[in-house]
Amino acid sequence: MATPSRETPTPTPTPVTSRGASPNDLSSEVPDESSSALPLPLSRPFVEGSIVRIAMENFLTYDTYEVSPGPHLNMISGANATVDSSILCAICLGLAGKLAFMGPEDEVGFFVKKGCSKGMIEIELFTTSGNLVITRDIDVAKNQSFWFINKKSTTKKVVEEQVAALNIQVSNLCQLLPQIKIEDFAELSKIELLGATEKSTGPPEMHRYDCELKNFREKEKQEVFIKGQLIFIVSIDLKMIQRNEDTKQGVERFYEHKRHLDLIEMLEAKGPRVEYEEVKLTRDQMKDEVRKLKEGQISMKRQIEELETQHRNLEAQIKVKIEEIQYSLAIKEMEEYNLQRRRNNARKLIRDLQNELKNTEDGVNLQPEIDAITDDLRRVQDEKDLCEFEIIDKTKDKETLEKEKKSVNNEIIQLGDLKHHKEEKLRLRYRDTYDALLWLRNNRDKFKEGVYEPIMLTITMKDDKNAKYIENHIQSNDLRTFVFESEEDIEVFLKEVRDNKKLRVNAVIAPKISYADRAPSRSLNELKPYGFFSYMRELLDAPAPVMNYLCSQYHLHEVPVGTERTREMIERVIQETELRLVYTAKEKYVVKTSFYSRKFVTSNTELNAAEFLTFTVDLEQQRRLEEHLKEVNRKLKAVESGLITLRETDKLLEHKIKELRQKKEELFQRKNKRRQLEQRISYKLESLTQMEEHTCDLAEEERKANAKIKEVEAKKKKYSNELTNLMDKPVTAEAHKTRPILNAPSRASVPRPIQGPRNAVTFRQVRDLTLLALGLPHEAQMAPSQSMGYAAGQDGDGIQGVGNERGE
Repeated sequence: MATPSRETPTPTPTPVTSRGASPNDLSSEVPDESSSALPLPLSRPFVEGSIVRIAMENFLTYDTYEVSPGPHLNMISGANATVDSSILCAICLGLAGKLAFMGPEDEVGFFVKKGCSKGMIEIELFTTSGNLVITRDIDVAKNQSFWFINKKSTTKKVVEEQVAALNIQVSNLCQLLPQIKIEDFAELSKIELLGATEKSTGPPEMHRYDCELKNFREKEKQEVFIKGQLIFIVSIDLKMIQRNEDTKQGVERFYEHKRHLDLIEMLEAKGPRVEYEEVKLTRDQMKDEVRKLKEGQISMKRQIEELETQHRNLEAQIKVKIEEIQYSLAIKEMEEYNLQRRRNNARKLIRDLQNELKNTEDGVNLQPEIDAITDDLRRVQDEKDLCEFEIIDKTKDKETLEKEKKSVNNEIIQLGDLKHHKEEKLRLRYRDTYDALLWLRNNRDKFKEGVYEPIMLTITMKDDKNAKYIENHIQSNDLRTFVFESEEDIEVFLKEVRDNKKLRVNAVIAPKISYADRAPSRSLNELKPYGFFSYMRELLDAPAPVMNYLCSQYHLHEVPVGTERTREMIERVIQETELRLVYTAKEKYVVKTSFYSRKFVTSNTELNAAEFLTFTVDLEQQRRLEEHLKEVNRKLKAVESGLITLRETDKLLEHKIKELRQKKEELFQRKNKRRQLEQRISYKLESLTQMEEHTCDLAEEERKANAKIKEVEAKKKKYSNELTNLMDKPVTAEAHKTRPILNAPSRASVPRPIQGPRNAVTFRQVRDLTLLALGLPHEAQMAPSQSMGYAAGQDGDGIQGVGNERGE
């Protein structure tokens, strides 16, 4: 097991060979700090694409370093995390390899030595046409790389094409196998291993031929399967054709039988059809005769309807006239009753007012008392106005002090508001995340389930001194990550923030399974003898979905936190507890197992100070604000006390003004009461005289009304009888003409036009009778030359003429 050591800047190693080393110098093939090399015979020169030289500057733990590998097997040995890993990372990054291939780092700036702003990797490759020198400059501030080929600026794509042309495959585990990928290499199947080996060692067409052979074999299997299916389908089709021929004759016999049955059914249906045609002809003839008779009755029905309408109108108008007479009589009776009641009330009120006038005193001597109350009222009102002005001034002072108090309170709250400081740090460091946070707070109604702000804002430390453990354990990208509970919500968020607003933000979905409630694999009591005081999960509070994500991603419930005592006995901790990740007071220890030797390999890192999850308070500023707040509260209390006193004084003055006004009103009423009583008595006497002059004889009015009603009813009876006789005559005449036709419906006949009888009533005569019954002027009175004769056709105004005038 390697002895754990701090990850401190290592002295710059001295390369084994210089740029001008001789090819026969064996040490040039085995660069190492304390290395010993196995001599190898130089039987052949470099092959196409071999690495001739590797140079690094400000890379990982080295200031400058250069190594020149030989054309044969090169071996590097040394302490853990020294030369071997650095050279491997330089080869991968210098030949345009992906960052993910070398570890979890997602920014190329992590490979530059701490404290430096730029780094450089230079790799020289052997080619028959002249060596190819690839240079990669890394800028930490911009997190960008600048590429050069033979000292000329180029792009990463051109570098990748040049590397691929030399058959260098950085991502192929058979060519470049970093320690972090050993487990993936061991899990490769035989087929995958063969493919990777073909790509690595063989010509480019070898792997392509192998893939084509596999495709040809698959196509051959599919063709054999399809031929078998076709043979099976053809055999089924032959069987179905034979079965169809067997059933064809039976189908023909069935259709022949059905044709005979249809013919019989048609012949049976024709007999009733002939009978139906004969009966239908007779029915149509009878129907035509009935239609003609009904047309002849239309004129007669119209006359009858008009006469009935006139009769109903006559009865309604007579009824209305009788009701008007009765209503007029009732109105007169009600008026006389109300008039009598008002006279009695007026006499009683006059007597009461006269008695009250006798007992009323003279108001001449009340004026001095009224003047004195008026002076007191004016003086008290002036005092009240002055008090109200003082209340307004005090109220303004109170409002000013309350605003000042609120302002001081806000400053104190902001001074100690951890979340405010976190948001301010987020705004200064990650502006895109801060803008997305503001959008989320204004649009929470667009989401269906829970949405949580960046993790650094939702985490609450139970003790600020433990914030450094959380910030060193959780990556900064995750500290500014938004947490969602549903996929639909995260799609809405990313579409708006990333696609529309072009903001660079991180978002994750919390796991459905609860990781936060899981117990650690070892209880804390077992670890306390080693100096551990808590698991990382117990150092903070967070919403359940956020805690679930952190426990599933960073295993907070499995990472213990220790003290300085833990660091002192770290070797015992690693051997006895089998923990793979522990924190001490100032360091982080990561324990890994070697894939080859199965021994423990330990690396330690010094903890950085907390940046986002803690803050310091300006105690002097806080003390000044608290003293200012006390002074404002004292002034506000004094103003409120004075305001209460003024309001009580104002209420007393208001009550006194009300009493004085009431006394003044009572004196005015006493002074004017005698004059008012005399005026009221005079007015009531005049009203009583007017009411006695307007009297009515109810018995005479009732006798006149009954006489009018009897007269109207007599006229109604007379004209109703005359109207009934006029209606019966034309109806009877037409009934005699129509009855013979209806009794003989089978005989075809042509209806004769219905003519009005000589004594048919005219429309003008019905109108005059109605007006006469109502006592209104009618045409006979307006034009005496026209008589009410009953001759048919007189002035062309008979019943037949009425129908023509209406256009019917």
